[in-house]
Amino acid sequence: MSNKMWGGRFSSAPDAIMEEINASIGFDYRFAAQDIRGSQAHVAMLAEAGIIPADDAASISKGLEQVRAEIEAGTFTFSRALEDIHMNVESRLSDVVGPHAGRLHTARSRNDQVALDFRLWIRDTIDEIDQQIFDLQKALSEKALAHAASIMPGFTHLQSAQPVTFGHHLLAYVEMLARDRGRFTDARKRLNECPLGAAALAGTSFPIDRDKTAATLGFDRPTANSLDSVSDRDFVLETLSAAAITSVHLSRFAEEIVLWATPQFGFARLSDSFTTGSSIMPQKRNPDAAELVRGKSGRVIGALTGLLIVMKGLPLAYSKDMQEDKEGTFDALQSLSLCLAATTGMVIDMQPDLKRMKSAAGSGYSTATDLADWLVKNLKLPFRRAHHVTGELVRMASDRRIGLEKLPLADMQHVEAGITADVFSVLGVDKSVRSRTSYGGTAPANVRVQARRWLSRLAKEKRTV
Repeated sequence: MSNKMWGGRFSSAPDAIMEEINASIGFDYRFAAQDIRGSQAHVAMLAEAGIIPADDAASISKGLEQVRAEIEAGTFTFSRALEDIHMNVESRLSDVVGPHAGRLHTARSRNDQVALDFRLWIRDTIDEIDQQIFDLQKALSEKALAHAASIMPGFTHLQSAQPVTFGHHLLAYVEMLARDRGRFTDARKRLNECPLGAAALAGTSFPIDRDKTAATLGFDRPTANSLDSVSDRDFVLETLSAAAITSVHLSRFAEEIVLWATPQFGFARLSDSFTTGSSIMPQKRNPDAAELVRGKSGRVIGALTGLLIVMKGLPLAYSKDMQEDKEGTFDALQSLSLCLAATTGMVIDMQPDLKRMKSAAGSGYSTATDLADWLVKNLKLPFRRAHHVTGELVRMASDRRIGLEKLPLADMQHVEAGITADVFSVLGVDKSVRSRTSYGGTAPANVRVQARRWLSRLAKEKRTV
């Protein structure tokens, strides 16, 4: 038996393998709410434009509400034979209201219908992700303020470089996340055009009001080219790109949490809430939540890469290849959402070991740059000369296995005669971080200002959301 929704041209049912490869209801059921929302806007416009009778439109809209209620209640039966969410909704609508349900599809195609549903779904999802990133920024900013003066080592090449504060380190991720939110905001702004009315690819001869449906559905305007409307998925690609960059930021932070939680670093501890044990080693406390955040970034990046490959060779307009745009996107954005929730939980849960971090901050001659700066400021040496002198002093201290602050003044003066006892004033990690007062620097006073600025900005934003 042919598909009753489009079977006029076909006299028999598709092969079982064809049904298996063709059906998308197993994943595009997620569009149910968006599909019904779009259909209600479309049928209202058709009636207002005099394209279908007002009574039929009212019956269809009421029937769509019943279908929505059945789906939300979990009593709706999805059929693989009907291929996708659009056909499933329309078929059930026909059962509910009768033959005039067929008027709903006047002046539209599944091509513009799926483009609409996907835009609505992506828009809704961006709004949810934005709120989650907001929550993570807030958690990081609160912890940064509490630890504005807590000293830890700053690294380059994963080698001790200069002392920083834990609060400063956390605020780096707040800044990254702000840019992530900006990318999602930009993607949302560009996708906020309504493709409904583009029909299959060429528009329609019916006197539809595309501005009406666009406004009803909260879009800024209708799309301007019917071919482009149904054939591109750059709004998905851009959203996945923003998601991939965000997931990379989360993965980098997760990697640091994994390192910090090791006995070798010992900078921070996660509670039982975000760790697991070992089946054989009773002493283990594994930071599995962080490891999974790190791992799931691959799924998000893979979804972006996969869709780019799907789209790269497609001529205009719609091709069935584009059905492959959904599963990866659903998985990627769901994974990102879960990672954001887990990361926020870990930030709130995480307890830094302040003594261990401060002790590590002084290792590896991390105040060497402070010494070089002192030579420039006080002895007026060119920085390259100061760098060389400092390097000799570091080598001397390293050979003796002592810190720079333990070198006798006379030995320092043997390398550079002008050095005075005042040099020891810059060789402690506390003094080092306090001296970094340039805008954006790690001085505790700076960190407090930046953390409070972020908390104030987020509080104001929250009031306007």
